[in-house]
Amino acid sequence: MSKKVVTFGEIMLRLKSPAYERFFQSPSLEATFGGGEANVCVSLANYGMETSFVTVLPKNDIGEACLRELRAFGVETKDIVRKDGRMGIYYLETGSVQRPSKVIYDRAGSAICDAKSGDINWEKAFEGANWFHITGITPAISQGAADLSLEAVKAAKKLGLHVSCDLNYRKNLWKYGKTADQVMTELVKYVDTVIANEEDFQKALLLKAESAGSVEDGELNIEQYKAIAKLAMDTYPNIKRVAITLRESKSANHNDWSACLYNGKDFFLSRKYRITDIVDRVGGGDSFGGGLIYGLNTYDDEKTALEFAVAASCLKHTIPGDFNRVSASEVESLMKGSGSGRVQR
Repeated sequence: MSKKVVTFGEIMLRLKSPAYERFFQSPSLEATFGGGEANVCVSLANYGMETSFVTVLPKNDIGEACLRELRAFGVETKDIVRKDGRMGIYYLETGSVQRPSKVIYDRAGSAICDAKSGDINWEKAFEGANWFHITGITPAISQGAADLSLEAVKAAKKLGLHVSCDLNYRKNLWKYGKTADQVMTELVKYVDTVIANEEDFQKALLLKAESAGSVEDGELNIEQYKAIAKLAMDTYPNIKRVAITLRESKSANHNDWSACLYNGKDFFLSRKYRITDIVDRVGGGDSFGGGLIYGLNTYDDEKTALEFAVAASCLKHTIPGDFNRVSASEVESLMKGSGSGRVQR
C-alpha cells in the first residue's frame, strides 16, 4: 500500500509581534501561516512523504497566498474547498524567561468555521491514502467543524485508513455550546493512535489516572503516564497506541522535552532534550505528531519512531514560525547524538 497522509483542519494567518516585543510595541506584526494539521502536513512533506491537506479556505487573495505557501512545501491542495468568508487569525506574543507567551484567537466566522457536514468529499480526499490525521482543535471551533471532523474519521475508518488524533485541548476555543468531552469522547472511538499530554486526557476525555497530580505542578511521574495511557486503551479498545509528550517548563525559554509511548504491551520512554534557548515553541506538538507519523511509517520499531518524533520536535523549537523546516536526515543526525550546534562545513 502507498504511504500517503491526509490531514484536515483550519490553517490561519499568524500575526506575531517582532522578536520578544509586546503586542504593538512597534507598529508591525510578522505575517505567516500556521495551524495544527497543516503543520503536520508540512513536516511530513519535508521528510519526503506524500501528503494532502484538506480544509476550507476563503475565496480571496489571502486564501490564494496560503495555497501558494502550502504548495511550496510540496503539500497537495487539490481537495481544499473554497468558500466565501474570511481566514481565521491568531496573534502571537513570544514570552521570555518568566513572562509567558500569549496567543489571541480571531477565528469566529472563518470559512471553515461556517462549513458544514457534506461540504467535503471524503472518499475523494482519501483516495490512495493510508493514514489520516486530525486534532482536537478543529472540532472545537464550531458545530459545523465538529460534524465534519466526525464525518472524516468515520469515512477514514470505513476506507481502511489508520487514524491518528492529537487531542490538543484548547479551553479558549470551546465556545459554541458543546464541551470538549461531549465531542471528543465520540470522535476518539474511531482513532488508532492518540497523541496527547496529561491535560488533554483530563479535559477532552475526562480520564485521570489514580496517581495523576495537577497538570500545573510541573513534575513528571512516569508511572502516571503509563497508567493514563493504559486507562485510555482500556476505555477505548479501538486505540492501538498512545503517545504522550512530556514538557517540563522551567521558563518561557527553557523547557525539558521528551515523550513516552504505550502500545498495550510495551512502554517506551524517549531521550530527554534540554532546550535552553527556545526560539519558537508554537507548533512543537505538531512537529512531534508529524515526526511520529513519519517514524511509524518508516522504521521497524516504535521506539525508533518515538525517538524521531522527539528529536524532530526538539529541532522545531529552534525555528521561527509554525512549520518545522527540517529534513529527515537532520532529525536522524540529532537522534545519533549530533546536538552540539557546531557549524557544519
